[in-house]
Order: sequence, then C-alpha cells, then structure tokens
Amino acid sequence: MQNIEAYQKSFISYLEDFTTEREPKNLYEPVNYILKLGGKRLRPVLTVMTADIFGAHINEAMDAALSVEVFHNFSLVHDDIMDDAPLRRGKETVHEKWDVNTGILSGDAMLILAYQLFENYQPQVFQALAKLFSKTALEVCEGQQYDIDFETRNDVTIPEYLKMIEYKTAVLVGAAMKMGAIVASASIKDQELIYDFGRFLGVAFQLQDDYLDAFGNPETFGKQVGGDIIENKKTYLYLKTLELGTENQKDEFLSVMQNANISNDEKVKMAKRLFEDSGSAEATQQAVRAYTAKAFNVLNDLDISEEKKHVLKVFGEQLMNRRV
Repeated sequence: MQNIEAYQKSFISYLEDFTTEREPKNLYEPVNYILKLGGKRLRPVLTVMTADIFGAHINEAMDAALSVEVFHNFSLVHDDIMDDAPLRRGKETVHEKWDVNTGILSGDAMLILAYQLFENYQPQVFQALAKLFSKTALEVCEGQQYDIDFETRNDVTIPEYLKMIEYKTAVLVGAAMKMGAIVASASIKDQELIYDFGRFLGVAFQLQDDYLDAFGNPETFGKQVGGDIIENKKTYLYLKTLELGTENQKDEFLSVMQNANISNDEKVKMAKRLFEDSGSAEATQQAVRAYTAKAFNVLNDLDISEEKKHVLKVFGEQLMNRRV
C-alpha cells in the first residue's frame, strides 16, 4: 500500500504523458489546459488506490483512472459554460480563455477520449468498465439537469437535493472506486460495497463543497467563493436555512436571495450570516459527518484486511476535514 501523495504522484506522471500536443491545436490545447489545472485528483487517486487495495498493480488501473479524470474535467468544462463561471481552480475557465464554441467541442472530444481509454483492457474488463461508465455518465447528466431545474423551482425538498448531488457528484466517486475493483478482479460483492463506500463519501464531499463555497478561503478554494449564493442555487445550506430558520430569518433570507438591487458581495455576506444564525451551517457540517459515517459502516463488510480498511477510513477523514 502507498500513501495518497504517492498515488497522486504516479497518476500525475501518467497524466503528463497523456497531455501531449496534438492537432488541431484549438481542439486539444483546451483539453490539456483543463487537465493540467491541478486539483486534488480525488477520483483517479481513488481508482488507483482501490485497485491496489484489491491486489492489482497500480499501473493496471492508470487508464481507468485517467478515463475518470478526463470525464470529470469534461463535465467541468460544460458545467462552467452553463454556469458562466469565470474561474476554475483559480484560473480562467476554458470558455473564458478561448470561447464557448471551443469549450463545447473540446468537452465533446474529452468524453470520447474517456471512453477510448477502456480499449486498453481485455474484453471482459472493457465491457464491465464501459457498462459502469455509461450508467454513471448518464446519471451525472441527470444530476446536472436536476440542478438546473432547481434554479427555477421554489419547492425543492432536501431529499430531492440529496438525490441530485448523489447523481451529479457521488456516483462518479463510487464508480471511480468500483473501476479500481473491476481492474483488480475483486468479487462482485466487494465491487458493490466499494461503490457504496465511494457513493456515500461522494455525498459527504459535495455537502462539504457546498459549505466551502460559502465559508472557504478564496485563496485556497480555487473557485469563486459565494458563487452558489450569487446564482441562487438551492444548496443544502439554502434549504436548511428555510427549514431551521425562524419566520423572520426565512423572510429575510428569501428577500436577500431575490433582491437584484444589492451587490454580489453584500448578498454573499448577508446570506452567510443567515446560514450561521439559522443553524444551517452547523447542520451542513453534521450532514457531512453523517454521510462519512455511512461510508465507514460499509467497510465492515469488505473482504480486505483491517490495515486496508484503515487506509480507506483515513482517506475519508481527510476528505471530511478539508478546508480547501
């Protein structure tokens, strides 16, 4: 077993070999740009780590891990276009640095490249990976559509929101881990269990991301802090404020969110105060801990050593406690 930093280093080296110059440059330069922007490489690291945990050599999992990373970044390129987001990981988004048409086409190419990487596996493994990938990719699209729909709805429930983030974010984390198990020829039972571990961890990750969008450090978070507030997104913080707040707090919150005459900075400041005063901020952190605990409970049934279970648990704890 390696530590997380070692997995990251091995994967980044493999990624660098993938991001070579190709023609036409205007198609592939944006691909390489987004892939080189950095980030924690959470999903591919999970693929590589899971393969290692189930007894495969990490090199066997690199193409599956790269596929997950390419797909994830494809979704970010298109998400940023839909959100008209100016920054991604502290740098210009693809459609800002080039243009919208380039972002759409380069994103399309990334989706194809992600599928193409499965061709490096034997037929049985290829089929299992491609089947999982197709299911997951479609769920991610469904989650994105739910997210868009919520922007124009005023009756979004917390269960609906949790389903949305499960599809938009968590299923890809689960799939990343299951891919590692597939490459390592783990049992079907263990493949499903590690998928559930990743899925629960993915929900916790997204809830923490919601929290950090409001309360993260702008210098380390890598995205526009308060972006969800500015866009009136029905996040867990938003919905919990309406659930937990007093009538006055709820009225003030809705007034702030619907007021087009205040600056973005003032809107973010006022919303954050109401998140804290209503108990929504603390409730969000409690939900992060609850989903992390669900993930840890899955570990009890996995057919791996206690040492390996500990590695997965430490990773989950680091994820839950991140501040960037």
